This record gives sequence, structure tokens and C-alpha cells, in this order.
Amino acid sequence: MTVWRSVDEVDADLGRTVVTIGNFDGVHRGHRHVIARARSIADEVGAHRVVAVTFDPHPIAVLRPEHAPNTLTGIDERARLLQEAGVDDVLVVPFSREVASWSPEHFVTEILVGALHAAAVVVGKNFRFGSRAAGDLATLRELGGRHDFVAEGVELDGGPQVWSSTYVRTCLAAGDVEGAAEALGRPIVVRGTVQRGDQRGREIGYPTANVPPGETAAPADGVYAGWVYVDGEPERLPAAISVGTNPTFAGERERRVEAYVLDRDDLDLYDRQISVEMVAKVRGMTRFDSLDELLEAMAGDVADTRRVLGLA
Repeated sequence: MTVWRSVDEVDADLGRTVVTIGNFDGVHRGHRHVIARARSIADEVGAHRVVAVTFDPHPIAVLRPEHAPNTLTGIDERARLLQEAGVDDVLVVPFSREVASWSPEHFVTEILVGALHAAAVVVGKNFRFGSRAAGDLATLRELGGRHDFVAEGVELDGGPQVWSSTYVRTCLAAGDVEGAAEALGRPIVVRGTVQRGDQRGREIGYPTANVPPGETAAPADGVYAGWVYVDGEPERLPAAISVGTNPTFAGERERRVEAYVLDRDDLDLYDRQISVEMVAKVRGMTRFDSLDELLEAMAGDVADTRRVLGLA
């Protein structure tokens, strides 16, 4: 897979392609449905590659920064997920007010025709593009007739719920990792290198593996039942997972993900790459008035984690 960071980087001899366009934040099930259709059309028309066009930063962050959403995935993670979904290459268009001012026809001639030699373009049925979102699927089809490509719209329908990045964000903000996972079509996972913390967990009998949220959006502060996967190791490890700043202890601390692996006090995970998968929320984040109250709650968290994971 090639990730082009600007139009100028696109291979001149790319050949005819099938293009899909969107922010693809999170690469949820709706996105995957569109990509699957693009892959199918590529096979039908004999195009060699499916190219996803995405934007960075998020257009709303440029046009209305006060309303900019928290992104679900950074560009590198997004590209990895797009490749998993069936995309061959990714064009990241650096979004700016200049790009926002392009007319629909300019976008088509500059990106779809000039750079990507599109034989077909596949988008969600509610797709809008160009200055002031003037272009829609009908516009795209009209321009395709002029520039020798076909355009198809795909319904992003998840039954009673239309899959969307906004829906996933809403689920995560509520700590509903099960709803978010259903929309994404994969578990909620935070990946990172285990960092050395303040050792408080080890001192009170609950050593944790601590990772920053990184590029991937973490759910609301709270305690979750889930699994830890250590890179290079086949076993998944059951864990009670805290997301947040641990308000019981004084001092400003950055938000992080802390995983307590059940029934294992022999692990040395410092500087190891791990993946922390959150299965279900156990409780919200609470500030306790004493260490005894905290320890009682943590014992309950472990019991609830066993129950959720089917280990009780």
C-alpha cells in the first residue's frame, strides 16, 4: 500500500482506478460497505487499484474549529484500517480553506481525473463535496458523464441505525464500548508502549500496564472489562482496565489507559507493545475518600470483570 500525502506524490503511471472518498474516521461498517462495493466494481471494470481519498485535518477543524470532533483514528491508523478493508492506496488531501473553496468540478478534475484517472467513484449516498458542499451524488454522476467515469452511491445503513463516525463518538463518550464496537465492526482497542508510571498500583497490590491513548479515541473515563494482548505472544490476558486520570490520588496527571491483568504478578511489560481491548464498561470513574474504599471498589471491579468475560 502507498499513502500519498499530497496530489503531487501520486504516481503518474497509476492507470485507471476505482476511487472512494470520505473522512473515513474510524473506518466503521458503513465505510467498509462502501469499500467492498468499490472493490467489486474494480473487478468488474478491470481497474487495477482501489484508492481511498481522505482529508487531514478533518474539514470541520478548519472551517469551524470550535465544533471540531475528536477524531477516532489518526491518519496512520486510518490507512492501516483502510488497507484491511480492501483499499490498495490512500491519498491524503491536506485540507485547507483553499481546498474548501474548490468547486465540485475543480475537485473532480484536480483529484479524480487529473491525479487518479478514475474509472469509477463510489461514495455514500449522502456524500457532499466542493465549496459550501454544493456537490452531491447527482453532481458527481453529471461530472462523471463529462469525464468518463461512473459514480455510484451506497447506503450506509445499519438497520435502525445508520453507521456513522458521529454515532461511534457518541457511544464512546457514553462509555458504550459495545455499541461502538458493533458500529465499527471490531473491538475498541488502544495500542501503545507500556510506560513506567508512579507505581501506586503495584504498591497497593494491583500492578497495571499503562499506555497513553495515542491516536485511537479511548472511551469515557471509567473502568472496563477486557483483554490485553502482548505483541509476539499468543495468549490473551483478562484485565480490569481503568481509563482516565485516577482522581483518588492528588496531582495533575495525563489521561491514560491502565490495565490490571488478572491473576498474574509475574509480568514485566515495561517498554513492550500491547493492545488493550475493552469489552464492556464496569463502572464510571469515581474519586474515593480513602484507600480502603478504593481497594474495596477494585476488588469489585475484578469480580465484575471475571463475570463479564465469562471467567467467574
